[in-house]
Amino acid sequence: MRTLIIFSLALLSITAYSQDQEWKGKFEQLGETLPTPNSYRTGSGAPGAAYWQQQADYEIDVTINDKTQVLTGKEKITYYNNSPNTLEYLWVQLDQNVRENNAFSKQVSSSRIRDSIPVKFFSGTDIYDYEGGYKIYGVNDTRGNALKTMINHTMMRIDLPQPMNTGDRFEFHIEWSYNIYDRMMENGRGGYEFFPEDGNYAYTCAQWYPRMAVYDDYEGWQNKQFIGRGEFALTFGNFKVNITVPSDHIVGATGVLQNARDVLTRQEMERFEQAKTSFDQPVIIVTEKEVKSKEKSHSNKTSTWTFHAQDVRDFAFCSSRKYIWDAQAVKVGDKTPLAMSFYPKEGNPLWEKESTKAVKNTLETYSERTIEYPYPVAISVHAANQGMEYPMICFNYGRPQKNGSYSQRVLEGMVGVIVHEVGHNFFPMIINSDERQWTWMDEGLNSFLERETLRTHYADFDLTWGSPSGMIGYMKGDPKNIRPIMTNSEQITQFGNNAYGKPSAALTLLRETVMGPELFDMAFKTYAERWAFKHPKPADFFRTMEDASGVDLDWFWKGWFYTVDHVDVAVDEVKWFKLRTDQTSLEGQVSTRQESLSSNKKEGEKATDFSKGPDYFSLIETPERYYGEFKARMDDKAVMQKLAEKNFYELKFKNIGGLVTPLIVEFSFTDGTKEMHKIPAEIWRHNETEVTKVFAFEKEVAGIVFDPELATADTNVEDNTFPRKEAPSRFDRFQGKE
Repeated sequence: MRTLIIFSLALLSITAYSQDQEWKGKFEQLGETLPTPNSYRTGSGAPGAAYWQQQADYEIDVTINDKTQVLTGKEKITYYNNSPNTLEYLWVQLDQNVRENNAFSKQVSSSRIRDSIPVKFFSGTDIYDYEGGYKIYGVNDTRGNALKTMINHTMMRIDLPQPMNTGDRFEFHIEWSYNIYDRMMENGRGGYEFFPEDGNYAYTCAQWYPRMAVYDDYEGWQNKQFIGRGEFALTFGNFKVNITVPSDHIVGATGVLQNARDVLTRQEMERFEQAKTSFDQPVIIVTEKEVKSKEKSHSNKTSTWTFHAQDVRDFAFCSSRKYIWDAQAVKVGDKTPLAMSFYPKEGNPLWEKESTKAVKNTLETYSERTIEYPYPVAISVHAANQGMEYPMICFNYGRPQKNGSYSQRVLEGMVGVIVHEVGHNFFPMIINSDERQWTWMDEGLNSFLERETLRTHYADFDLTWGSPSGMIGYMKGDPKNIRPIMTNSEQITQFGNNAYGKPSAALTLLRETVMGPELFDMAFKTYAERWAFKHPKPADFFRTMEDASGVDLDWFWKGWFYTVDHVDVAVDEVKWFKLRTDQTSLEGQVSTRQESLSSNKKEGEKATDFSKGPDYFSLIETPERYYGEFKARMDDKAVMQKLAEKNFYELKFKNIGGLVTPLIVEFSFTDGTKEMHKIPAEIWRHNETEVTKVFAFEKEVAGIVFDPELATADTNVEDNTFPRKEAPSRFDRFQGKE
């Protein structure tokens, strides 16, 4: 075999596919893995010309009994059939039934007895006296006639008196009640918290009303049971909601308060109006001093708060006499939404200082990266545990010690959850993905933008979570305990890492390393603009990111979203070459090359450092046949002269983890300088397990590092360097030497 006949040909040949390597098609197109484009969803990822979606409008009256903690409601639902199909029945979600005594969620949950079990985690609602689930008192048409229904755990089918054709609408009524649960005992998304010190309740009401399931072009009715983890798929519509609570309560809710003058004092009303033009700092509408006074009064009268909301997929609210309330205007394009916070005195001073500011920061960053925030308010409500999102309102944890002190960890946790939950206004409340099926489409995308918001406004926070380096421990774990990102919510293992952290890390890698910020941001914004107030699916995201950027990313989606492969690239071998200055014949070159090899080291022996100096290669004048009939000859001698003083380094990389990745290589030179090279992942396209690449420098290289900043989530840094660095022992790490 002839070697190094012409230098340029040698460079071209190093990516040649090795026949003895197993080919796994990592760069093949997703093709039939994605659904076939059609008139509803195009191959570009945009909604098609015939795209449609349903609509459901609600008029609801709801009352909270502050003595019994029972929520009672009645609603009129107007359902619009915008589909090209005839419907014979409707599906309504009854999410509170997840807490029935014989709930499907309990039946399918595995359990075991261990030596020590915290009481709270023993068996959910079984540990305290609570009867969960809806009591449905009636489902009737507008004339009061009972409709035929069938309840299947958390889903209720309503048979229509006559089929709904395209363009029809159907109105019906539901009356119900349920016992609000103690959120401190039950691992739920809403509920109440009782404060024994002053005998008051704070209610955060979520999934509190029977609501329409989604019917779409992709799978018809989304009637998958609510087991508890996979969240919600919901239809856009308009809401008119009347909320009746004790008259000394403050209520925050999805939408715009319609009767502020009826439910607020004159002083509260003046402060509320002042907040609408306060851009520099929040205005406190209900003060801590006023709350302390109300905590003792416990009014027996009631007031009804009326809220209207347009183009929302859900409605949630909070109510308590314990709520301090502050608000601040935020400039978003030509709109000025109000950022607001509701919190008990137990949340201060942390909440007064940080909550509304975090809401404001989130609206600004997300609006820049996606679409301008379209709603009139964005509310953060203090709740003792969990964080949960709804249109225009979210419930967030983070409470200081009783003396008002708090750690940096509490601060970062509280601000992080507020940014995350407020960010959910965009994903999925506006870009309305199906959370029941694909958790990553809202949690993963949102975790990515949460981290971007924190990076912009809170640079001193620990930003490891959701970054490529933050996912190394997870991605190098036992594959048996890991699922691909493209896994249904209920089948995911290691839920937080899979649905939040890894997708965020993937998008960070995609932005910073694969595409670059400019291309990524443009494509990501296009996705948000295309699918705002619509129902996107995974393929719509994948296709839009490629269509709007001009970057083929099928290899990326396949590796990061469809497999559990991880990044582990080894700098397997490094060879240093310099050009011979004497000219030799083609026939004489092989023996010259062999001689140079033997002069340095034994043939086949891998160099471990640069101490033995370079090997040498020769160049010859290019034979005429390589130029062709119409191409002018280059000046070979001039090229040789330019290359004479260069140092050439041939690097061999091995893909041990299986996940193809861009190569980020840092070269350190003997003069103390450094140089970074980024090579697209397509270098692996011919050989998915091993590639070589030649680099040329004027200076001599002293050291080489692959992925020095852990931007690719490489799981084993010990084989990333040349010369190899001895890994620190556990004792050294313990002593703080590393």
